[in-house]
Amino acid sequence: MYPIVDLVENETIAAVQSESDLEAALESPVNMIFLLTGSIFNIKELVDRTKAANKQVFLHMEFIEGIAPDKSGVGYVAKNIAPTGIISTRSNLIRVAKEMDLMAIQRIFLIDRNAVTKGIRVVEQSLPDAVEIMPGVMPRVIQEMTELTPLPIIAGGLIGTRQEINEALAAGALAVSVGTKELWYLPE
Repeated sequence: MYPIVDLVENETIAAVQSESDLEAALESPVNMIFLLTGSIFNIKELVDRTKAANKQVFLHMEFIEGIAPDKSGVGYVAKNIAPTGIISTRSNLIRVAKEMDLMAIQRIFLIDRNAVTKGIRVVEQSLPDAVEIMPGVMPRVIQEMTELTPLPIIAGGLIGTRQEINEALAAGALAVSVGTKELWYLPE
């Protein structure tokens, strides 16, 4: 199967968008954190703190200042930072991460039918561990994606309520990434 399925213990993933929110994520019941912040100067410390809290951590390659979202950047992250994995919109980075024994989540934006078709082609070529689809408030599209690919689906973006989390999960999402701190603490 897909190893990421075994890592997800909580249906909510904390999408940490600022360093000031990391402590709340570390104290929350979520077991997986998507770091969408940081720089070359502090990312190792942020990842180490997250791992010390027994949480899985994925870095969004396009959001880490000072580390290029390219092959060398992924190599640097794999060798020196050692997160659980990366998130990227770039399929070439997904392939590089997999070659370097990092887990990889392909993020795709589904804005129309063409984006769905192209997104499926991209994940078939890059073979990530999971696909994060955005926006995550589209239960019908989440269900369609689960039928089009065997890869685990993570819903993310524009999720603002417990009901929207439940709808995404009912549509087949493995988990839902949310940036709203209050949603990290909701009972399952």
